[in-house]
Amino acid sequence: MVIIRLRPGGKKKTPFYQIVAADNRMPLTGRFIERMGFYNALKTETQSLWIDLERINHWVSQGAQVSPAVKSLCKAFKKSQESASA
Repeated sequence: MVIIRLRPGGKKKTPFYQIVAADNRMPLTGRFIERMGFYNALKTETQSLWIDLERINHWVSQGAQVSPAVKSLCKAFKKSQESASA
């Protein structure tokens, strides 16, 4: 089964995550199918979150499961997009 989840990266005390579609049998830092965004947990930079919502919707329509962390990040990204466009 395909799952959309956070893939940890960065280095010590500088957390950085990629939002990826991966087989749920693969380890967190292992092979993935597609990269769909990123999340910089430090929030020191201007753009700390970017998500390709079209690709996430595509994978969900194909039967992929979305992790709870990615769901909450998608909500936050949609909210920031709405406030930026208004």
